[in-house]
Amino acid sequence: MGIKHFNIRVYGLLINQKSEVLVTDEFRLETFMMKFPGGGLEFGEGTIDCLKRECMEELGQGIGILRHFYTTDFYQETKLIPNSQQLISIYYLISLNEPIRFKLASKKFDIENKEGAQSFRWVSLKTTEFEEFTFPIDQKVFKMLQDDFVETE
Repeated sequence: MGIKHFNIRVYGLLINQKSEVLVTDEFRLETFMMKFPGGGLEFGEGTIDCLKRECMEELGQGIGILRHFYTTDFYQETKLIPNSQQLISIYYLISLNEPIRFKLASKKFDIENKEGAQSFRWVSLKTTEFEEFTFPIDQKVFKMLQDDFVETE
């Protein structure tokens, strides 16, 4: 098997009172992607410290950790770099320490076709389809959020 490394990612799940979750639209490695805010664990860093750092870098504001939500429990290669890394993703439910200060986009992929471009927006847990997420683990987590936070009528 060509996999020789683990790629550990940590993500924040911010849900508002309208049953919407915050997502990030990004352009990286010549790919438009929809995912949850967060990023890569650095050596010597704990997962919560990683998420706090990533949110400070991406959102420009601090977060609170509510609780662990999910850690990958199936084998997944890193999608954008095939045959190189096994991906482990860790998700936490988060809150903001203060009102939103970052800019919110109103439409999907409201960003430039430029490496590192990023925007944030809310998506409905009720009406968004899990397939809109770029990555398989995010798709699974979104379905789990729907199961946990959307009331069945």
